Amino acid sequence: MSLLPLDAASTAARLPYPELARAIADMLAELRDGTAMAPPRIALPVGDAEHGEGTLLVMPARNRSLVMTKNITVHPGNPGRGLPSILGEVVVADAHTGARLAMLDGPTVTGRRTAAVSLLAAQCFAARTDGELLIVGAGVQALTHLEAFVAGLGARKVWLQSRTRDKAAALAAQARTLGVDAEVTDTVAAVLPRVSMVVTVTSSRSPVLPDLDSGLWRDDHFIAAVGAFRPDMCELPPQLCHAAADHGRLLADTLFGIEEEAGDLLQAGIDWGTVQPFETAILQADAIRARSGSPLVFKSVGYALWDLAACVLASRA
Repeated sequence: MSLLPLDAASTAARLPYPELARAIADMLAELRDGTAMAPPRIALPVGDAEHGEGTLLVMPARNRSLVMTKNITVHPGNPGRGLPSILGEVVVADAHTGARLAMLDGPTVTGRRTAAVSLLAAQCFAARTDGELLIVGAGVQALTHLEAFVAGLGARKVWLQSRTRDKAAALAAQARTLGVDAEVTDTVAAVLPRVSMVVTVTSSRSPVLPDLDSGLWRDDHFIAAVGAFRPDMCELPPQLCHAAADHGRLLADTLFGIEEEAGDLLQAGIDWGTVQPFETAILQADAIRARSGSPLVFKSVGYALWDLAACVLASRA
């Protein structure tokens, strides 16, 4: 079969968020029974200081029927050159013959599968999915999470907070085109008492949420912490992380790579044995959701199997 290249729009059309969340749930089952696997991703520095430094990320995965490789380059200086900072593709092949089946747009797969993982976590673990939503950050991942929570949970009231208020206002305008009542807030603390779900999607190097001693947190708060993917990044304050861990309410989408990438948890000095992986936590969702003593924290660092789930879904179209 000849390779079918799909651009960003065509890739997105094959990956609706509710269906993608279900595909990820199916992939978790394949992970548990050993029919799907992915090795740690490869990160290779590329370029140089004079012409542009970047990173090549290579992420392979396979299950019984498909094998895929995602190649992503990250060049922070690209916007100054008129180029996206993230470029890449996902090559999908038949696991039995190696015949190439499709080539998907890499950034689109990454954005949508990351948001779908958070959506699935909210569906499984949030005490209230009909409440108001706060998104901290206003970049691409903020938009995909907004779209996912609207499509998958029917979110109708969203608060947006960003250190760049103009970007938050622009995202609010996009949210209104989806039929969402969206407002910009200057501070997280001002809206925490009224929201039930919080998503953080920033590149901050210091916590963007108040700590547990602020008195603003409730047991029924659900937090999806997505943005901090390097040791020097941090979105979550330490007391909040420890409280969640102590009460069995600290989860992660995967434990692969978490000790090198989850800056929030590294800086808080979390014992990795207290972090519950998605693949087993989902089987105990009712019990975990019923626990008290802290908000529920779901830390997402990304895993190639979520890309493979997107490939499985896209291949059905």
